[in-house]
Amino acid sequence: MLNVYGIKNCNTVKKALDWLNENQIAYTFHDYKKEPAQDSKLMEWQKLTSWENLVNKKGTTWKKLSAEQQAAVVDEKSAREVLLSNNSMIKRPVIELENDIILGFDEETYKQKLSNL
Repeated sequence: MLNVYGIKNCNTVKKALDWLNENQIAYTFHDYKKEPAQDSKLMEWQKLTSWENLVNKKGTTWKKLSAEQQAAVVDEKSAREVLLSNNSMIKRPVIELENDIILGFDEETYKQKLSNL
């Protein structure tokens, strides 16, 4: 069973969950609003993708940071710190696979990586 992390009312998360449901792929959803991301989880994800990929710089939460706060996000540690205090800034959804993660929603990527589950 997949673990899917995100925020229930996020449009991208909704698209991802709809796709998983339509393709009858079982998952457990972890809502950041109810279960905030933990440092250990972010460290796991940073082993599988770059910290730059985990930080959603297109969202309103990032844009609300001051220029100084944004400029301070320069490495894995500083990225984890800002993501822990602002879970809404984590690219979503995050779908955990055995030795990989998928960030966001891209139907072709989902077909390639999830259709055989």
